[in-house]
Amino acid sequence: MDDREKIETVLGETWSSRSELRTIINTIPAIAWSSRPDCSVDFVNNRWEEYTGLSSEQSYGEGWQAAIHLEDLPGLLKNWKGSRDIVTDTCEVRLRRFDGVFRWFSLRREPLLDQSGMVTRWFGTGIDIEAIKQRETLHAAEKRTMELIADGASLKDVLDQLCSSIDVRVAPSVTTVLLREADRECLWHGGGLGVSSEWISAIIPVAIAEAGLCGRAAFLKERVIVTDVATDPNWPDQYRDLAIRNGIRAAWSEPILAKDQEVLGTFALYSHESRVPTDEDLALIQGAGHIARIAIERQRSQESLRVALKRIENSETRLRQVIDTIPTLAWCNLADGPNEFLNKRWHEYTGLTPEESNGWGWQTAFHPDDLPPLMERWRELLTSGGSGEIEARLRRYDGVYRWFLIRVEPFRDETGKLLRWYGTSTDIESLKQTEEKLREEERELRRITDAIPQAIVVQDPSGTPVYANQATLDYTGLTAEDVISPGFRQRIFHPDDLERLRDFRKLALARGLPFEIEQRALRKDGQYRWFLIRYNPFRNERNEVIRWYATGTDIDERVRAEERTRNENLALREQIDRESMFEEIVGSSEALRKVLHQVAKVAPSDSTVLILGDTGTGKELIARAIHKRSSRADRAFIGVNCAAIPPSLIASELFGHEKGAFTGASQRRLGRFESANGGTIFLDEVGDLPTDIQIALLRVLQEREIERIGASKPIPVDVRILAATHRDLTALAAEGRFRQDLLYRLNVVPIKMPSLRQRKDDIPLLVEYFIGRFGNRVGKKFRTIDKKTLELFKDYSWPGNIRELQNVIERAVILSEGDSISIDEAWLTWESPQIRDPRIALHDVLDQQEREMIESALAETRGRVSGPDGAAVKLGIPTKTLDSKIKRLGINKFRFKDPRAV
Repeated sequence: MDDREKIETVLGETWSSRSELRTIINTIPAIAWSSRPDCSVDFVNNRWEEYTGLSSEQSYGEGWQAAIHLEDLPGLLKNWKGSRDIVTDTCEVRLRRFDGVFRWFSLRREPLLDQSGMVTRWFGTGIDIEAIKQRETLHAAEKRTMELIADGASLKDVLDQLCSSIDVRVAPSVTTVLLREADRECLWHGGGLGVSSEWISAIIPVAIAEAGLCGRAAFLKERVIVTDVATDPNWPDQYRDLAIRNGIRAAWSEPILAKDQEVLGTFALYSHESRVPTDEDLALIQGAGHIARIAIERQRSQESLRVALKRIENSETRLRQVIDTIPTLAWCNLADGPNEFLNKRWHEYTGLTPEESNGWGWQTAFHPDDLPPLMERWRELLTSGGSGEIEARLRRYDGVYRWFLIRVEPFRDETGKLLRWYGTSTDIESLKQTEEKLREEERELRRITDAIPQAIVVQDPSGTPVYANQATLDYTGLTAEDVISPGFRQRIFHPDDLERLRDFRKLALARGLPFEIEQRALRKDGQYRWFLIRYNPFRNERNEVIRWYATGTDIDERVRAEERTRNENLALREQIDRESMFEEIVGSSEALRKVLHQVAKVAPSDSTVLILGDTGTGKELIARAIHKRSSRADRAFIGVNCAAIPPSLIASELFGHEKGAFTGASQRRLGRFESANGGTIFLDEVGDLPTDIQIALLRVLQEREIERIGASKPIPVDVRILAATHRDLTALAAEGRFRQDLLYRLNVVPIKMPSLRQRKDDIPLLVEYFIGRFGNRVGKKFRTIDKKTLELFKDYSWPGNIRELQNVIERAVILSEGDSISIDEAWLTWESPQIRDPRIALHDVLDQQEREMIESALAETRGRVSGPDGAAVKLGIPTKTLDSKIKRLGINKFRFKDPRAV
């Protein structure tokens, strides 16, 4: 089989697999289509449909022509249908977007030939070149403006030509230039033939004031945007209907400012539809305003020169005075060439005295490289006796060279005899920099060597890539053309990171200071790796950012190691922080044996367990027992006290957050659910969860996935959930304070913990256990327990349950002497039952619940109210508020104090 037959076989196989081809074409970052030999379309990709708003059916056949600009369609059809050459061709046309806006596209098509060489199908792609067209428009307008200025055209003609050049680009919208009158605070029409004469005659002159469009832009010295003339409050009412009648529905105006911020005028664009200008629209009027400023300033310089030359004819003395006052460098040479006079501004600029610059001394102020061609041109003018222009670099007093345009005019007497030469030198450094910009970009890219093994991407001031070095291309597998095509960053960076860093990067670019970000970049093998990307700005001599240099360093191993370490450390810290005061379950009462029997039954399963009981009954100990007897025993057990976490932080604690998700989120943080992945999470005091967290918890129970704060995608988790509360969740659900659906999900296997009052038989065992435990800590041994103490223990109601018993025993161990242990009856809080007044029953219930929460927190903190480990922090309320509640409820906080601190 020869090469041609192989190619035909491959093409045949490709055509037979159209579904695979469609998938590929729909993913490329360009519009794509295929058509028959007669140009009737039979396929368009998704990007065509998304951009044009036309469905596949609407685009098939000749339907695609509806998206082509009417002025461009005949030429396109002539080129495609009239061409007999079977070759690849490229056309530039305007393509209508779904919202009616036309943008320039470069359309390229390739033929598919059969064995006889005949076209069987055309395949084409289209790339958006709107930004390129806009730059070309501005460059063409600037070039034509400079040509008109050089030909001596009037300022009105120059500005009319500038507006006409822009009007072609923005049609049917139109542009206009208003100029400021020298001695009045108003603007007059300076150029723009496309604007309605009715509109111009009605608004001129435009007062420079806070209202309106151009007048306001000149007043504020900043851009003014009116997105809807019909509703904008700053648009004068007397001109609202007139504007709409003349096709002005939206407008934006750019002030034209001199270098000293003097207002020269405004450049405005009137849109035929109400809309918000795009960045391209604003860049267009800004660039056009810059060109207008050059024309206005040159006209002012020429006007000043004409005034000066007029006065020269009347008085030599007057000439010197005028030349010294005009805002330009001016001079006078003798007929044979030597200098006779240089004005004051020339001496101030160069720093040369009249003696140093007289005759031929002025040559020392020019750049050595420019002096030979300057003198050659000067000799040509001396010979011809005509006017002319010369460009050269003139040295400033501080040694800095700047480009100047030197204009020379001969002065003759009535007989035509040449008497003197008069000239001006105008600073054109900004214009030179504009002309040099494209060439400088080429040289700049060449300065970046591909030998550097680090990934480097050069970006323009807005952050758009313009170049990538070889290391970047090798890593991504892309080409240099891919770098400058739209969507380059979207192709190589992880979508989650682009969304997460979009606003931060935009603000950082606007600040113009070095910054760095961490994000994942796609390798050519399809794998994402973490990179540290450092952005450094490159500025010109005016301190303007003209380029950003971004360098990428692979930190994937470091990031993944840090994440593993954080996960392990967090789980370890949680394990240590939640270390129970119990080392084992102590007791043999019937009530406790019933609970342990339930634990043995439910532990091997993965069911959700709800542990109910009063504060201090050992609910967390039961949760740990369930975990240790489950298949997850070798994985993490993470306990969370929901009542101790402030409501504003509980979502972050449970589910984690991304870097920058909220103020203070300086880095990504894993939540408790992620840390417990594969293990067990214990949600103590689940009844205190806020409503929004209840909804999120319900989703975890239903979907087995969480979502970090600031993240856009859910994260699957494999966690067994154990919950506990001392509250009546059924009552809370009836009051609307706890979700019933969540209660049903949690209450799969309920376990009711008995209070210590219900475990009287276990008190001796618990007392013995705690005496041994705390005695070992302080190095004491006790042989007997005071009989009165035992009676007190049995008769006491133990409202604080086992936790209160523990505290009493610990105090007794510390304060008792000898080998017998005893307690003081005052240590126990005896409460007599009271008959509630039905009228205040609800108030008492609320007070009781509040009392229980505060006492529980005080017991956990050993009576500490303030500080990072105090009860106020656990309850999530200010210290002063907690002190006030303790005083109002009559709680004795000292009974929870650690006796060792007394």
